[in-house]
Amino acid sequence: MLPLPLRNRLAELILEALRTSEARHALGLVRRFCADPAPAIPAAALPTGYPLEFFERRGDALVLKGDYGRFRDEMCERVGRAWELLSRRPLSDPDPSLGAALDAAADLFDAGLYFEVHELLEPYWMRAGGGERDILQGLIQVAVGFQHLANGNLKGARSLLDEGSARLLGQRLEGRAVGPFALTVRERLDAIVRIGEAVTRSAVPGFPRAAGG
Repeated sequence: MLPLPLRNRLAELILEALRTSEARHALGLVRRFCADPAPAIPAAALPTGYPLEFFERRGDALVLKGDYGRFRDEMCERVGRAWELLSRRPLSDPDPSLGAALDAAADLFDAGLYFEVHELLEPYWMRAGGGERDILQGLIQVAVGFQHLANGNLKGARSLLDEGSARLLGQRLEGRAVGPFALTVRERLDAIVRIGEAVTRSAVPGFPRAAGG
């Protein structure tokens, strides 16, 4: 499991890369670091937003600082999934509507970037009211439940997947039928938790999308 500062900063970069070419370029450079154990990236080429706080320079090479080095494979696997998605996705509006945010959340969720779904949707949940707020909370709980599963926290995963899916049963949000998604989560809950962190993305139901999306 990534240390919280590294996890949070990487999530911030991935979400910013949804919206800006600068952050997307920065993410691409992190991917370059991952592809080559000793990349030569001139300091002048590093864009604003590049997470230098996690790197140190040894000659012309960037390496992860100190203890972060042992999380390189996990970080790079996450960067690879994000890059696979974002390199072919048009930039989002700087201040996306709820519908656009749900489209982005669906892409992130289906790429296995569950923590990023939480970070993306939380501001919309905080501003929402009534039934919309409850549905957003359910979606966030399901996403965090799958993140717990990826981290090996089976008890936390079961609790959040159960509670979150219960909030979504029979519901719709922004043209999306979230009820069938919730039913599938509940039908597969025992099997998903039994498999635990080894669960494959094919066993995870697709995030609800708008009709025709």
